[in-house]
Amino acid sequence: MTVGPGRSGGPKARTLAPLYAAGFTTAFGAHSIAAGLGAEGGGIGLGLMTFGVLLAVYDAAEVILKPVFGSLSDRIGAKPVIVAGLVAFALASLIGTLGTAPLLIGIARLGQGAAASAFSPASSGAVARMAGPAAAGRHFGKYGSWKGLGYVLGPLLGAGLIWIGGFQTLFLSMSVLAAAAAVWVWLAMPALPVLPRPRYTLADLVRQSTRRSFLVPTMALAAATGALGVAVGFLPLLGSRLGFNVFAAMAVVAVLALASTLTQPLAGRLRDNGAIPAPAGMALGLALVASGIGGLAVVPGPATLYLAAAVAGLGIGITTPLGFAQLAATTPPERIGRTMGAAEIGREVGDAGGPLLVGAIATAASLAAGLGMVALLLAITAAASVVLLRPSKAAPDQDGPQFSN
Repeated sequence: MTVGPGRSGGPKARTLAPLYAAGFTTAFGAHSIAAGLGAEGGGIGLGLMTFGVLLAVYDAAEVILKPVFGSLSDRIGAKPVIVAGLVAFALASLIGTLGTAPLLIGIARLGQGAAASAFSPASSGAVARMAGPAAAGRHFGKYGSWKGLGYVLGPLLGAGLIWIGGFQTLFLSMSVLAAAAAVWVWLAMPALPVLPRPRYTLADLVRQSTRRSFLVPTMALAAATGALGVAVGFLPLLGSRLGFNVFAAMAVVAVLALASTLTQPLAGRLRDNGAIPAPAGMALGLALVASGIGGLAVVPGPATLYLAAAVAGLGIGITTPLGFAQLAATTPPERIGRTMGAAEIGREVGDAGGPLLVGAIATAASLAAGLGMVALLLAITAAASVVLLRPSKAAPDQDGPQFSN
């Protein structure tokens, strides 16, 4: 069974449901652990720098491997790459059941990140092909919404699982979830035909990777993902320092994720209907994230913590589907996996770099200073998104939109 892009009415929900499950799995797995480390890090002897490293190691593996697996999905098909990645994620999660030593947790998260490098770009590439450029915003909004549901349930269920049986129980639940998702993808996901690909020279690869139509959405996604990585780890940590119990501290991330989950489908539909231009929409989303995190850096407190989480989640929910839809609309389907994998490098650099940056500044100065620096970088990226994606009257290039290069 095959599904092509741009079919009338779009792909059926049952053909996309396994991909949503894959997105949910990586979000639940990564962020339940990250939020749990933030809320319980003191109990297992984590310093700020070690904490930042454990947050970043998952994404460091993805930075290296996502382009590789994205290209592989173009060559052999998305389905086998997704299934193999989910199985590997289940096996890596079992390592975390062996103990709570930082080294064991780090190895488990490194393995999870390597596995997610396979099924994450393959899943997003499959969504792009099945939806087609005209409906990319709507379906990436739904895909992102299910990932957001993983962000919501991850911290909350993670807190409950940690309370029941510690981090070992949480890692075991992730292994079971990934294995179940792998079976679902294998049984229910349609096979996408492998498309013939032209032979690209090194000059072609450099040219494709330096177009503004690729760089600007990737930059916006990296900034939004970096802010999310910071929020998932450091907002529960700040809540713990403000006297919250573990559930209240981890619920801060759930507020952010819920705001993002509810926003993404709407933002995607508005993009498809032409109501939100990509440059202005991405800039607006990043500006909201900057205002939420920046406000918290200036006025930390119980009320501002939850307000900042909601505003940041709203901004991430606007930026993410617009960024992915822009990439999907400007990439030929035969290399959509490679493009999504390459774009994920930027996202994972942001996701890894954000926590490391805040951890380093917090160690040298204060947590407020680290959050303030992130807010400043987000504001700069918001302004750059508008400036660098100015419409051009020049003829469009072969596989990009009508933007100046």
